[in-house]
Amino acid sequence: MTQRTFKLPAQLSFLLVPLPVLIFIGNPAVGLLAGSALSLGFNGKIIPVADTLGKYALQTAIVLLGLKLNAARLVEISADYSLLVTAYVALTVIIGLALGRLVRNDQKSSQLISSGTAICGGTTIASLSPVIRATPEQTAVAMTLVFMLNAVALFSYPYIGQYLQLTQEQFGIWCALSIHDTSSVVATALIYGDESGAIATTLKLGRTLWLIPLLIVASILQKQSETRVQLPWFVFFFVLGAIIGSVFQLPEWFVNAVSITSKALLVLALYCIGSNITRTTLRQFRGAAVLHGLLLWALVVPATLGVVYYFV
Repeated sequence: MTQRTFKLPAQLSFLLVPLPVLIFIGNPAVGLLAGSALSLGFNGKIIPVADTLGKYALQTAIVLLGLKLNAARLVEISADYSLLVTAYVALTVIIGLALGRLVRNDQKSSQLISSGTAICGGTTIASLSPVIRATPEQTAVAMTLVFMLNAVALFSYPYIGQYLQLTQEQFGIWCALSIHDTSSVVATALIYGDESGAIATTLKLGRTLWLIPLLIVASILQKQSETRVQLPWFVFFFVLGAIIGSVFQLPEWFVNAVSITSKALLVLALYCIGSNITRTTLRQFRGAAVLHGLLLWALVVPATLGVVYYFV
């Protein structure tokens, strides 16, 4: 069955008609589900600029979230848990590569899945893929796997957190460590509570910064001196927003407007992300790479939950 290509007006109608209802509901998980359902139902990309639109919606939502944070609290969270984040990244990469050899996953797929699980999911995979010269098929399988596991986390984590009566801090840390992509980390944590969302966002951005040394090391090993490594611009603006929110007494109406806008943009981002999944990408969900990713995440989730539950 061929994948459909929609004309621009039809694609815009898919974007505009459900979006107000989804924003009114305010649950990013519902946005993800709606985007996926439409894309799978029509077996085509329903939004022409979903990647770009989702990316900037997410980044803007994170920057606005920074305005609600206290800069001193941001520094405190980063300092308190930086060692935990470092240990998680290092151990996940090491265990992931060893597990890849055990299940006989090919080396490049193993590197993509291990690094993606350790640092920042799809962003890491997309950034690392050209450096290690991974094939489009290897990249697509890893990206599809990350998407599916993000969706599982988005729907299941809040129920697990409530069942175990995790505090806002515990849940935010768990999300920041064990969920792949920033969008799903922030969305899942915010479903549980605003404080959880703030903690998860702060720690996740710190975890994302590990992408820089990863790409530097990978480029050296691959002898690609031309590889460019850039720090995401929105991290600077997120910190700047926290400083502004701490130094100035922002009006309550402005803070409320920022909160509403941030959550709306997050719903839009998850809706766009969901719209990228098609029946074609789902058919790639097989093989040693998938087994590798599932087993690694099956180790990561309970391990991080145990650390958070008993030691935080």
